[in-house]
This record gives sequence, C-alpha cells and structure tokens, in this order.
Amino acid sequence: MLTIGVAIAIPEPWAARLEEYRRAIGDPTASGVPTHITLIPPTDLPIRDLDVIETHLKGAAAEVEPFLVHLRGTGTFRPVSPVVFVGLVEGISRCEQLAAAVRRGPLAVDLDFPYHPHVTVAHHLGDDDLDRAFEDLSGFDCAFEVKDFHLYVHEGEAGWKVRSTFAL
Repeated sequence: MLTIGVAIAIPEPWAARLEEYRRAIGDPTASGVPTHITLIPPTDLPIRDLDVIETHLKGAAAEVEPFLVHLRGTGTFRPVSPVVFVGLVEGISRCEQLAAAVRRGPLAVDLDFPYHPHVTVAHHLGDDDLDRAFEDLSGFDCAFEVKDFHLYVHEGEAGWKVRSTFAL
C-alpha cells in the first residue's frame, strides 16, 4: 500500500514563511508537510493503482483553468478539530470545483468533514498555542495564481514528497 495526497502547493515566499511559523510554534508536522491546500486528504491505495490515479488526475486538471487564490486572516475548526488555518477570501469555489473533479473515479473518497479549502498553520497543539497562532497570523495576506496541483506520496520519516505535477 501507498499513502497519497493531492494538493495545491502554496508558492514561495509564503510557503516557507508559513512552514517556519509552524516549526516555531512547535507543530511537529511542520517539516514533513509542505504548505498546501488539500484536494484529497491522505489516502491509502495499492501501488499498482498509481498509473490509473495519475491518468485520472491529468484528466481532472484539464477540466479547470488557472485561477487566483487570495489568502487572508485566520480561522479555526475548534472545538471539532484542533486546527488553526489561514483562510481563502478568493478562489474558494474554484478549489471546490477542482477538488470535486479530483475526487471522482478512482479517487472517489469519503471525507470525514465537508470540504473547506484552507491552509493549516497549527495542528494538534495545546489551546494556548492554537490561540497564539490564530492571533499571530490574523494579518497574513497573500495572493497567487494556481496553475497546477500535485500528487504527493508519503515517504515515512521524510514526509510528503511530490510524485507528479498536473498543469491546469
């Protein structure tokens, strides 16, 4: 079995800034999880299915034109989940369309929660650290064009690594 994920990578310099913040606040997953907007959460599948998945993702990418994402401010999923995130103020519906295209066919996965595009900045930390992240990043603001997304493979201690990139 292989654990995969599909996501939109946050470009530099913002990805490094948010990763550094996660590391500084003590988030243990900061170094192994690239800064991203999830399309498909971690999913286990047989290695033999990888070619079928990549063909499917190429087709999904062809359905969506490049689009703008504007990240601004913070939100949280507490008390349901111990997560603080940077929210999207533009690009939500396009992320939803892309996620829907990706989550069909061989990647038709059930989600534990309704899809809500966001960028996690603190996860599984104590309430004080989550409150701090919520406050510290409340003024975060950046915008970028989404031109592609990635298939990631989890490689144990090395974390998530890009396997393939799919241009929109």
